[in-house]
Amino acid sequence: MDPIADMFTRIRNASAVGKPVLSLPKSKLKYEVAKILANEGWIKKAEVIPGGLAGKHNNFDELLLHLKYKKNGKSQISSIQRVSRPGLRIYVSKSEIPTVLNNFGTSIISTSRGLMTGAEAKKQKIGGEVIGEIF
Repeated sequence: MDPIADMFTRIRNASAVGKPVLSLPKSKLKYEVAKILANEGWIKKAEVIPGGLAGKHNNFDELLLHLKYKKNGKSQISSIQRVSRPGLRIYVSKSEIPTVLNNFGTSIISTSRGLMTGAEAKKQKIGGEVIGEIF
């Protein structure tokens, strides 16, 4: 199973029912994606809970995402989708980096210099694998 697609699905489902906090298993890649979402203003914050919410008896860390909602109660995230999948990787050069919703959205790119937004990748003039898009 694809862990990033699972993360995006959990975010979609939690925001659809109005949950303020979402818990999921931590990995380095998921944490980097969550930090990008927080820095771009799509979620409030992302934090790591050592040993999970159950306490110190669990050996696995959990990632806690605090979702963001507008004043009318709708989620800040309208759409979050995986672009590159394990069965079909999508790579782009520096000139082909996608703009999401006329620059109102964010694309997440995995480059040789780490995970970054599409705008940062354009500034640094590097391409990579398109992980996902959010708006």
